[in-house]
Amino acid sequence: MTALFYLLGVVLFVVAILVSIGLHELGHMIPAKRFGGKVTQYFIGFGPTVWSKQVGETEYGVKAIPLGGYVKIVGMLPPGADQLADEVSVDADGNTVTRVRKSNTGMFTQLISDARAAEWELVKPEDNDRLFYKMASWKKVVVMAGGPTVNLLIAFFIFWGVFATYGQKSVEVEPGQPVVSSVNRCVLAFEDEGRKCTAEDPAAPAYEAGLRPGDTITTFNGTAVTSWDQLRDLIRGNDDGDAVIGYTRDGQALTGTTSTTVQPRPTSETDDTLRKVGFLGVSPESRIVTETGGPIYTLDQMGTMTVETVKALGTLPVKVWDVAQAIVGLEERDPTGPVSIVGGGRIAGETVSHEEFPVTEKAVFLLMLIAGFNLFIGLFNFIPLLPLDGGHIASALWEAARRRLARLRGRPDPGYVDAAKLLPVAYVVASAMLVMGVVLIVGDLVVPLHLES
Repeated sequence: MTALFYLLGVVLFVVAILVSIGLHELGHMIPAKRFGGKVTQYFIGFGPTVWSKQVGETEYGVKAIPLGGYVKIVGMLPPGADQLADEVSVDADGNTVTRVRKSNTGMFTQLISDARAAEWELVKPEDNDRLFYKMASWKKVVVMAGGPTVNLLIAFFIFWGVFATYGQKSVEVEPGQPVVSSVNRCVLAFEDEGRKCTAEDPAAPAYEAGLRPGDTITTFNGTAVTSWDQLRDLIRGNDDGDAVIGYTRDGQALTGTTSTTVQPRPTSETDDTLRKVGFLGVSPESRIVTETGGPIYTLDQMGTMTVETVKALGTLPVKVWDVAQAIVGLEERDPTGPVSIVGGGRIAGETVSHEEFPVTEKAVFLLMLIAGFNLFIGLFNFIPLLPLDGGHIASALWEAARRRLARLRGRPDPGYVDAAKLLPVAYVVASAMLVMGVVLIVGDLVVPLHLES
């Protein structure tokens, strides 16, 4: 039964991501068609075609590798002035035809020429006024922003539903003098926390001082303690100095003497940067606080998530490199590092098959996982580099800006921005994305991250 639930979790996650991909591509296709563009293909997946059906001028289908999707909008690349054979010709029916010849004047020029020629093989005489590159700049922005915007909307509505009903739970320390919840028996490195103590591990200062769960800490080195935050600051600032701890147990006032030790610990609850500080080895009693909210609350939370995601995107190549090192055994895999759709599916499967999780907790975790992936996909696609949607958006905005500037200066219209000239950059970015994707998938198979119990 556990295996069946695991499979169910994987299937639910994969289906949800495929639906998200499908909706993302609809976000491109619908406005493109509304603006008069011609869309010849709408596919989910890459590689060999599994199924397809022609409906009007568009072929809809599914391909074998479910790692993305695409829509084919005719006329994404304009013809290059240096590549027009007979710039204009007339066919037997009197229709104007533009022909593009291939160039062989250099590797990058050849790549651009081949891409341009392949693009124009799909252009028919009657498509002359339906080409994407001829659309108004604002229409191009709407078409290209439509996909990632759909992902952000999916994330928003899922987060909103969860925050409005289940709420967002956080751990809050009980107010007042800190009551000890747990005492470390030994000192462990931050990354080793969770494992059992061994005879070689030094005893924790708090345990040596006689502190035990249930004790209430009242003083630290003669300073009256009124809150956990205050006590934590006193401990961290004590480095490896002597520590005299006053506490009460069953109404009796007691005193323990020890020396704090210096250990690398996170700077704060919101900053995981390790910093060497004084360490005692106690945790305070806490409670779970549930916070609910509507759309404004959701937008506020997503704003925080967006900042964190943008920071993560900035360090993504480094994080992927760390995964590559973990694959070959040079280091442990970071439990907070990136995962592929394979890793997401594994975590979803472990969540659904976990026997100790209530059904509600499982459903909420899955929804948050799906929403998180959509938030990442949406923000990632807005990066202003080809072949990502953000690269096309940047090109359209630059086109609008330079045309506006030309009008203000009384100069001739500079014409369309030729995105084909940026294809070398697109190939480099696409290659980097492919390598990172492969590394993450291999990492999720060889050194997978598991759901914490």
